[in-house]
Amino acid sequence: MQEARQAPVIEIQGLTKTYGGGFTALKSIDLDIRRGEIFALLGPNGAGKTTLISIICGLVNPSSGHVRVAGHDIISDFRAARSYIGLVPQELTNEAFSTVWDSVSFSRGLFGKPRNPAHIEQVLRSLSLWDKRKNRLITLSGGMKRRVLIAKALAHEPDILFLDEPTAGVDVELRRDMWEVVRGLRDNGVTIILTTHYIEEAEEMADRIGVIRSGELVLVEEKHALMRSLGRKELTLQLRQPLDEVPESLTRFGLTLADDGHALVYTYDDASTASDSENHDGDSPEMDGHGRQGHDVEGQSGIAKLLAGLDNAGVGVKDLYTRQSSLEEIFVSLVQERKE
Repeated sequence: MQEARQAPVIEIQGLTKTYGGGFTALKSIDLDIRRGEIFALLGPNGAGKTTLISIICGLVNPSSGHVRVAGHDIISDFRAARSYIGLVPQELTNEAFSTVWDSVSFSRGLFGKPRNPAHIEQVLRSLSLWDKRKNRLITLSGGMKRRVLIAKALAHEPDILFLDEPTAGVDVELRRDMWEVVRGLRDNGVTIILTTHYIEEAEEMADRIGVIRSGELVLVEEKHALMRSLGRKELTLQLRQPLDEVPESLTRFGLTLADDGHALVYTYDDASTASDSENHDGDSPEMDGHGRQGHDVEGQSGIAKLLAGLDNAGVGVKDLYTRQSSLEEIFVSLVQERKE
């Protein structure tokens, strides 16, 4: 079961898209999407997210490369490949005077699926739309219209669901409700691929994250591994007495003053702490539940060494706490690195 879940349901090899005017939107993309995962595609406007989704869904033709969906080539076996896919666009473009029920049922018919009122009812109930089934779309709120888009995409029982900015313009409470809906779909075996401008959305939901910029896939990584390898951490030490400057004996730790001299901030990361753990003879104390050491400074590494240095310098600490970089900070740093 675990092997089946890890098997790729979408395989992308050497995918390139160059438009007539010479603009290259995608540059040799290689990517596998695993069956049953939530994959978040992050990138600034114009990075190529929508082009990539549009090619996989058969809305745009690639210039070169190959895409297979559940083993079916999207060009030579388009109908079979497309039958596996549900697409939730950003906007509800028409059908303003159709009812919710009719709109969702019509979407099922577009894929040649036989009528199945029980399935349509199940979809509407799962999205809290059952009580709105007789309402015309024009009367619905923005959040409810967004749910209808998801219902339409699920009408033909797809194995793969693409969500293009699924909660854009939706209030925070409804956004979290929709996150629960998406998790429920994943738990039922649906593979989810989403693009989003909300970093917290990817941080909250994604199993893996891809970062795309200027048509290039910059990085693909497990979310937790990404945050471990790139997420910097800060240890903030609240001082008993304020300092005017960092004592010379402590400069090797790279400390910075904060809070008008009432705090010292020590920055480190997981990659360096792993190295420290291998090279450190003793055990460092557990800090805020993490038990991590600091970065290596001429062999004198670790939070334990830092605390000893503070004690030797006569700097009293009354409290301390740690924080880890958010996915947003990691994403911004990745994009900035590629600009330089």
